[in-house]
Amino acid sequence: MIRFLHSSDLHLGKPFGRFPEEVRGRLREARNGVIARLAATAREGGAGVILLAGDTFDAETPTPSLVRQTLNAIAQDTGLRWVMMPGNHDSLAASELWRVIAKDKPDNLTLVLESRPLELGEGAVLLPAPCTARNPGRDLTEAMGQATPEGSIRIGLGHGGIKDFSGGEKSISEDGSAAIIPPDRAERSGLAYLALGDWHGQIEVGKRTWFSGTPERDSFKHKMQASANLVTVQGSNALPDVKTVPTGVIQWLDLGLELMPDGDCVGQFHQGLPEVSLRRDVLTRLRAEGRIGLAEKTALVQAVAQVAPDFLWFDADLDRLRLTHDTSDLDSVDTAGALRMAAQSLAERSDDANLSAEDREVAENALSMLFTFASESP
Repeated sequence: MIRFLHSSDLHLGKPFGRFPEEVRGRLREARNGVIARLAATAREGGAGVILLAGDTFDAETPTPSLVRQTLNAIAQDTGLRWVMMPGNHDSLAASELWRVIAKDKPDNLTLVLESRPLELGEGAVLLPAPCTARNPGRDLTEAMGQATPEGSIRIGLGHGGIKDFSGGEKSISEDGSAAIIPPDRAERSGLAYLALGDWHGQIEVGKRTWFSGTPERDSFKHKMQASANLVTVQGSNALPDVKTVPTGVIQWLDLGLELMPDGDCVGQFHQGLPEVSLRRDVLTRLRAEGRIGLAEKTALVQAVAQVAPDFLWFDADLDRLRLTHDTSDLDSVDTAGALRMAAQSLAERSDDANLSAEDREVAENALSMLFTFASESP
């Protein structure tokens, strides 16, 4: 029997360049703490081995301090054995990176830089397929068919996209590169478990094949919680027992609202938000669609402005909201005179099918601003 923790795609050193510096700092801090959290997860789960299925580093040239601090973190618990394999972001083409790691690594870190069976202990053998380049262009997991001692628990460690995933027409690859690993690799190569990296969300490809996903989310792309796989294999022919263990610190909330006239748009918005005590560690992206009145949109804009500072980062896209207009809305601007005439004209333009979508949107935004101005005036 063997129990291990399967993780991948730590992407240490990821720059997060599209965010403000304060947010980037928090995201890097959370990512740099992944090693310690994975170690704690392994200890609590009774696993003595941690398998990193590629992309430990975000680039082939991480800073010397990042590499050293990563190795120092791994060295903190000598009772845990770490196994690190190159992925496509930190492939074997980064020869200087792997030379430095090999020179400075602690004794409890094993590097797999060749497709050669590696004894894991407890009757288990690792069959790794390290990435030779950013886009290898061939199925490196074919090497997992190598012979091992009879009765061995065969564990595969690979990195890359799965082709024809779940019988569908599309391949599963994080960066859109050619996906060439067959979904039945575990069965073809007699593997008890195939630990894969590349896809940043956890996926069960089959009973014996899993993408662990990244242990700390880095985008809104994957909806599930960041986690690692705690895997127990009782024998060479037994199905693995896989438990999902949460490991992330920062949450990424992709909040979509479909709003209707006469609905409680502000209440619907608040329902989708986490508790106030949790918001400091949440990045939120709000996307609202549908049709609402001028008063409701103004109230929604004000509600967004009120809660946004609670969050690590908050982005609200209300451009796809369409406005409905009634007499009471226009009367709120003015009952007569130039302002009322302007509001009436903007309302008509926003509903004019002969105008372009862009022109109608400009009219809607102008009407919304006019309504806000009128409602805030004494």
